[in-house]
Parts: sequence; C-alpha cells; structure tokens
Amino acid sequence: IKSLARISCLCILGSNVLTINTLAVTKLEDLVIYEDPTFYSAFPSIVARPEGELLVAFRRAPNRKVFGEKGNSHTDSNSYLVMVRSHDNGTTWSKHPALIHAHAFGGSQDPCMIQLSDQSIVCSSYAWARVADEVKQNFDEGLRHDNFVFMGGYLLRSEDGGHTWSDPILPPPVKGSVTTTALGGPCPAYNRGAMCQTTSGQLHWAVAVQRALNPRRAETHLLTSTDGGRSWGYACPIASDDSASFNETSLYETPKGDLVAFMRTADFEDHTVIARSTNSGRSFEPWVDTGWQGHPHYALRLPDLRVLLVYGYRHKPYGIRARVLNAECTDFNTAEEIVLRNDGGNSDLGYPWATMTADDKALVVYYFNKSNGTRHIAGTLLSVE
Repeated sequence: IKSLARISCLCILGSNVLTINTLAVTKLEDLVIYEDPTFYSAFPSIVARPEGELLVAFRRAPNRKVFGEKGNSHTDSNSYLVMVRSHDNGTTWSKHPALIHAHAFGGSQDPCMIQLSDQSIVCSSYAWARVADEVKQNFDEGLRHDNFVFMGGYLLRSEDGGHTWSDPILPPPVKGSVTTTALGGPCPAYNRGAMCQTTSGQLHWAVAVQRALNPRRAETHLLTSTDGGRSWGYACPIASDDSASFNETSLYETPKGDLVAFMRTADFEDHTVIARSTNSGRSFEPWVDTGWQGHPHYALRLPDLRVLLVYGYRHKPYGIRARVLNAECTDFNTAEEIVLRNDGGNSDLGYPWATMTADDKALVVYYFNKSNGTRHIAGTLLSVE
C-alpha cells in the first residue's frame, strides 16, 4: 500500500524546539457509511466518544427522483438531521439513522458537531423555509434560493453522547449583517464548519455574515462562548474583501496557541484562504491565498502533532483531497496534495470531516456519488503509523 505522506516536523513549544518523529499516513480503504436510494444524504460530521464509539451526523432528505422529479437540491422542505453509530471503529454502522432534529419550518442543513472537553456535544445547523411561488418575490433575491428563504443558524447540545438533544439555541445576529429571516427578523449567526474549543476552554465559532445582497458579499467573524455554546459573544472580524466572499470556515488551534481559520471562497477561483490569530482570537492577521482549490475544510490533529487537512474537490476528477501540514499550519502553500478519492460522479460531493479512531487510524467522512448516482455518506480510512 502506498504511503501518502511522511514529512519532517519541528514543533515549537515555548522556548524549546522539539523534533517529532513523523508518522506515515497511508490510505487503507474506502467505506460506505450510509446509503439508501430513496434518500439524498449529505454534509456529515463525525466525533469519537471516549469509549471509542463513532457518531456520524448528516442531513437527510427524500430523493426527489423517486417521485419522478428531475433531481435534488441542497434546499428541501423535508430535510432534517440524523445520526448513525459504529462500535467497531467504522467497520459497521447502525442501519437506521436516529433523528437529531427536524426544524419547525423544515429545511435543516449541515449538522456540524464538536465534542467538548466535558464530553458534551454541540451541533450547529441552519435552515431554509419554503414559500409559495406567488409570494417568493416578496423576499429579496439575495435572501433566498428560488422558493427557499433563509432562517439563519441554530445550535443543539447533547449531554448523553447524542442520544437526546436540547431545544434549539438561537445565537445572536452579527452587527453589520443585512440578512433577515423568512419571518422578517434579524438573522441568527450561522456557519457550516468546525468550531474549536481552545486549551483555555473557550469555544470559538467562525460565522458568515452577508454585508451585501446584490451582488452577495460574505465575510467571516468570530464568536466565542464560555459556557459550552449556550450563549455567545462577539470577538472580532476574521476576513473580508471588496470582491471575494468568505464562508464555510473551520477553525483549528495549533500547539503554540494560534487560531487558524480555513475558509471557502466565492468569486476567487475557488481558492482556499487562511487567516490566523496569534492572540487567542482577539484579532486576525490579513487573510492569505493558499494558491490551491478545494472546499470546505476540516483540520485534524495527528498523533505527531501534524495536521491532516481534508477538503472536497469539485473539479475534474471529482473527489476528496488532503494535505498534511506541519504542527503550526505554516506550510499550507508547499504541502503536497494527497488524492483520497478521484472517482466522483460529478461536483455534488465532498464536505469532509475527520477523527482519530480508537485503534489509532484516521477516518475521513464525506458525502459522495458515483456516476451521478445515489448521494450517500462515505468514508476513507487511513493508517497513521
């Protein structure tokens, strides 16, 4: 089996320079985690419980082709959040997904989970409400996708390993946002991407803010929570630009304590950009173009402190890609690209998330299709040794 990456790494801890013996990252196999031809399944996230159980949350909606419709959309009035589990490091998964949440107005999207230091789980999502043809023109085109009007973000909490969930928590709107909800009120903060709990215990969340609708212009800002996601305060801007938009941001804390934001872009040739905070999220340095394409991202710390950065690749050949960065994520423009999958049927795939398993492997999960077939939740298992 071909080794995908073995790179030297220097980790700076305080005034000491510690040389880490690097590990080889090797692809083992691709997995199907959940597939049902009557459903359109997408946008997963994964956490590993302390006892080794794996939880994968994803958005599920009816496969509209079953009813003779032309196809599916990323907005659906009957999309909701579900979960499957594995007790054997990803070899087998529960057959019937358990419901996490169905939004009161429908259209739930992208369940993004993080497991906190107290083992509670926070899951962020957002929603779209469907309106009839005769009223959709009442809503600014920048606030809707065809018949669906944005409802903003919400969060859920679980204290028992994802078996039960709290009522939705509505985060505050961000000052400067021009987005209103389908009900006409301020838009609760939202994002698709990974939160980060830092060594201080604070929970950090990069959220997207629409500062213009026609044309749409999105920027990113940082919110923080000191009570496990129950309440949020504004911290600082992350990235903005006069012509490019930034969204779908994942955060990562380096061993030195930097907070790194990996951002998807629009109107910027699909390039990944990165912004860095060196003062615990009080401010961010100017964003930097990585020079390569892919979105959105998830950053996983490996046992040797390097970072496995995974992302979807929505250009031919369609699939899933990765890079192994050094511990401080400073070599993003030179780290070799690793192709995990290149057999996707079209660009409707990706959105990866990753975790280490109890048997010291890395499991990358994402949604996928082959030959434009059933959208399903898949995974790639990697050895790290």
